[in-house]
Amino acid sequence: MKKENREGRDFLKKCIMALTAVLCTLMMTLTSMPAASAHHKNEPKVEKIVYIPHDNRPISDKQTADVVKKLGYEVVVPPDNMLGSRSDLGHPDELWDWLKKNAQDADAAVISSDSMLYGSLVGSRKHEYTKKQVLDRVDKFQTFRKEFPKMQLYVFGSIMRTPRSGEASGHEEPGYYRNYGADIFRYTELKDKQEMEGLTRREKKEYDFLQRLIPKASLSDWMGRREKNFAANEKMIQLTRKNTFNYFVLGRDDNAPYSQTHLESRHLAAEGQDLGKTRFQAMAGIDEVGMLMLTRAVNDIRRDVPFVYVRYNWGKGEFTVPSYSDEKIGNSIAAAVTAAGGMMVKSPEKADLVLTVNTNPNGKTYEANDRDNDGTPREGTKYFADIVSDYVSKGYPVGIADIAYANGSDNALMDELRDRGLLFKIRAYAGWNTPTNSTGFVIGEGMLAKYMKDDAVDDLLLTRYLDDWAYQANVRNTIARQLTWLRGDGVYGSLDTKTAAVATRSERMLTRFVEDNLPPIDSLANIEVRFPWNRMFESDIIHTAAKEEVNYFPKE
Repeated sequence: MKKENREGRDFLKKCIMALTAVLCTLMMTLTSMPAASAHHKNEPKVEKIVYIPHDNRPISDKQTADVVKKLGYEVVVPPDNMLGSRSDLGHPDELWDWLKKNAQDADAAVISSDSMLYGSLVGSRKHEYTKKQVLDRVDKFQTFRKEFPKMQLYVFGSIMRTPRSGEASGHEEPGYYRNYGADIFRYTELKDKQEMEGLTRREKKEYDFLQRLIPKASLSDWMGRREKNFAANEKMIQLTRKNTFNYFVLGRDDNAPYSQTHLESRHLAAEGQDLGKTRFQAMAGIDEVGMLMLTRAVNDIRRDVPFVYVRYNWGKGEFTVPSYSDEKIGNSIAAAVTAAGGMMVKSPEKADLVLTVNTNPNGKTYEANDRDNDGTPREGTKYFADIVSDYVSKGYPVGIADIAYANGSDNALMDELRDRGLLFKIRAYAGWNTPTNSTGFVIGEGMLAKYMKDDAVDDLLLTRYLDDWAYQANVRNTIARQLTWLRGDGVYGSLDTKTAAVATRSERMLTRFVEDNLPPIDSLANIEVRFPWNRMFESDIIHTAAKEEVNYFPKE
């Protein structure tokens, strides 16, 4: 990078940081909330951050916390048995007690409101709490702020999702959704469209038919749950207006351009419009928002505003509306950068993170388990790899949001990166679950990577390669087709007595994948695979060295 570019970037950052510091001081003075003490950017004291995720899945919980721990921060997370899981909706009252105990000497807290109100993200969809119980728990946030007025408090919640079908819900909705999920989705799709632009005569007939088709008790229950969630989120926005939170985010996942989730998001965004995006956002995605809020907490502690430059593959690029989302990916990325405390810039020379986004030229998002995801280069594959290679060769800090496929990596792209020796020359990568999950996560991890040593960056890259590339895009799909061959009783969504056989086969396949695709890394000598949610959708991959672990990541 040229000297004058670095100097220009540093001067601009100093100006923005100075302005940010003035605004923060003014805001804290007006609200009688003393600002957290500032520390030298390169020599921060060991800060303690309390983190309460929305469940105990590895990606929500330890993988997110590990990113910030790589910076040397103390990140304190509740024990697994207190967080929600697939079979346990969580323990909100216990979490409140745990929070007060662990907040005593913390510098910041990043908290899932779903965990504190319902027990977990799944709990927000399946709980049996009354509206009064939920709203009373909302009031606890205000009490907590009064008890800890100096703490930096970042809260993220969810707008209830609207899966397209019972199968797509993964049994994480009430039982009736398995039978009527597709009908409920279509009903709310028409309901949203009717409010936004009106329905055709045929659509009006379909809307009336669906109201008669879906059992009234089921529809009433589902809409009643949503009404509680909406009321709680509305009250959380009002608390944000009262300066209870430093930042509040509402995420929406498993969504569509027309749906009940989209409808509610429009109304909630309007409710908080006066707050501005520097204090509140309603944005696409949810599983990655914990990462974004932890990143914002670190950036605020360091008084830093990272610059992000975004480059898409050729074709529709930023105008792609990816699967599981209701908006253009360019809008989602801009929202995520703002939520994480960063700023978009128009030149890679000035950027702390050069985010490259692997979209398909035709603007479509495919599924990683498609047979076409076999590693054969597609239109745009080599072009995108050339972009990454060019930026790396210029010394830019490159991150890759791999969203050509949902729920796993693009094998053709990963093969290109491997063959070009780029896997451990970039600074961040994500290709898991929904496209917005990947873009949000890599933005957070990529912003924080500049504070890390190379070994720490490589370790985080390895986590993503094992999970997103090896397991999600390859091993999981192969074993899913072989499940009937394995001993025991179980299916993809409930492994049950097949768990041990699936784990053994996954470990063998991952070991073979590592030998074929990754450099000889000592910590990959032993690979163990666990399935904490009793299903194949997510796994917990643990890898250790054969002897005393050595942090060895050879550069290609």
